[in-house]
Amino acid sequence: MQKNDKEYQEYHLDAAVIGGVAFSSASSCEELTVSTPYGKVPVNVSDIGGKRVVFLSRHANGDRHVPPHMINYRANIYAIHELGVRNVISTNSVGTMKNHPVGSFFLPDDFIDLTRTRPSTFFNERTVHVDVSEPYCPDIRNLMKGSLVNRNIGFSEGVYVCTEGPRFETRAEIRMMRQFGDVVGMTGLPEVVLAKELNMCYASICTVTNDACGLSDGKMTVSEVLDTLAAINEKLQVVLLDVIQALPESCSCSCMYATLDSEL
Repeated sequence: MQKNDKEYQEYHLDAAVIGGVAFSSASSCEELTVSTPYGKVPVNVSDIGGKRVVFLSRHANGDRHVPPHMINYRANIYAIHELGVRNVISTNSVGTMKNHPVGSFFLPDDFIDLTRTRPSTFFNERTVHVDVSEPYCPDIRNLMKGSLVNRNIGFSEGVYVCTEGPRFETRAEIRMMRQFGDVVGMTGLPEVVLAKELNMCYASICTVTNDACGLSDGKMTVSEVLDTLAAINEKLQVVLLDVIQALPESCSCSCMYATLDSEL
């Protein structure tokens, strides 16, 4: 289904959820294709906990799985913005570099970007600086923390390191990165920066699926990651529901002022 800009606004959406590996949206939803300057983006719209939510699968392109370095991050974030959504909840899978329990959750409070080839800004034609001193929305993060604490679900916080992929990191790279980061993943950047450029409230909840490469005996497999995601998926869905239901109509954060002179 194609919509023009005016019709997009008629959805009156409260939040967006961007899902990673093994992500699935609500069973009852409306499929929608959003046109952006960077390409078309398929999304699903559904009613969740009394809120209207758009679900976007980061790795999906029809029946094809899109690897992390080939994801069209600009199209995804612009599509959410085009739909008039302000609150964005991202789910990611990460490896721990500092003994965070596998199967627990991790809330990034800062990041280090080690990606190299990904388009990372909407502003290629002029100089625009975005403030990322607080990259993740404190209001949404506090809702995540409140849900995890109230439900007695294990979690930790710290610095997310994003690598280019699609290969895993070497042992030497992990030894270097663990000096300044807590977990490592491949999908958090430039997504969070693009959201900040559009003055959106964005926060991430990560699932710790494995020890980072070289930090445990044996070789990590994709099936192990998927098994961990499946085992913790029910808890993740409960936390997402808590956060979506608790989202206020207006935030007290400063996310909307991250890029004051944005024309988008």
